[in-house]
Amino acid sequence: MPSSTSASGPSSPADVAPLSLCAREPHVPADRLVAEMVPPPRFDAVRFDTYIPDPNQPSQTEAVRVLSGFAAGLGGAHASGAGKRRWFQKKAAAPAGPRGVYLDGGYGVGKTHLLASLWHAAPAAPEQKAFGTFVELTNLVGALGFQQTVRTLSGHRLLCIDEFELDDPGDTVLVSSLLSKLVEQGVALAATSNTLPGKLGEGRFAATDFMREIQGLSAHFKALRIDGEDYRHRGLPEAPAPYSQEQVTKAAYATAGASLDDFPHLLAHLAKVHPSRYGALTDQLTAVCLTEVTPVPDQSTALRLVVLADRLYDREVPVLASGVPFDRLFSEEMLNGGYRKKYFRAISRLTALARDAKGLVSA
Repeated sequence: MPSSTSASGPSSPADVAPLSLCAREPHVPADRLVAEMVPPPRFDAVRFDTYIPDPNQPSQTEAVRVLSGFAAGLGGAHASGAGKRRWFQKKAAAPAGPRGVYLDGGYGVGKTHLLASLWHAAPAAPEQKAFGTFVELTNLVGALGFQQTVRTLSGHRLLCIDEFELDDPGDTVLVSSLLSKLVEQGVALAATSNTLPGKLGEGRFAATDFMREIQGLSAHFKALRIDGEDYRHRGLPEAPAPYSQEQVTKAAYATAGASLDDFPHLLAHLAKVHPSRYGALTDQLTAVCLTEVTPVPDQSTALRLVVLADRLYDREVPVLASGVPFDRLFSEEMLNGGYRKKYFRAISRLTALARDAKGLVSA
């Protein structure tokens, strides 16, 4: 791909060949998966008092009040290591009542902000509380094994699970069993999702055993509904239209630490990298530049793209693209199907990252 130094101007940094996501095949050791179970960089500094409730949605203000009280109630014997000692007892006494809160609401109402704020507010050392997505939790079990994951997390006082997903009955049974073990050890739980706990999986799977697992998991949580519209678009300008291929290429060469890939090849590469490694795939990137963005061809590819979008959003990596706009990535059939909330979340987050990338293109 030719360099475009003449268009950069005398004050621009010297053009260098951009990085490529397609050239990366990261390997992530298990200990890194555990160490990284903290709120992602985008949510490092969030707190309850930085959450701005929509004045037209009283449930948002109520959520802050309830979660603040939940955080304050997390003190107690578990902080001194009692949870680890209970692991060796014959049978742990399960605490009375729900041991968790479940934040239910649409994409963009600030659920992750509130979940990360709860993690920060919990009166425990960072190593006594864990934060990760549902996918990251299942990946941890895959890396450590079930029993070792129970041992690793049972000494924690709080486990926060973002974007709880039940797309696979096997994962559902796995996580349901894991959370049941952790509740027995006194670990408090908090989770976000777009569906109430008792309704997870409804309309997608019909197996009696699957629904029974969902109902058992539901009993661990007090559901907290959060209404509202997507804050990423509340009062903000429309997302920028896609740029030309030449503009995207020039920006990639002029931006230190940027990657440059054509979209079809990137989609093919994602199929070769386990989603648990998508975070590492984006390590130290300052921007992602994509050319020839086209509608995603199938659902498996679309779900991989959703995970990448989440990791880019977590890490605040701007995305500059040519081709079709992000709201045309997924077909009408996809947007009306069982994974529609994932796809709308991805569109919302990629749109926010496209806004962040506007400054990469010289006027």
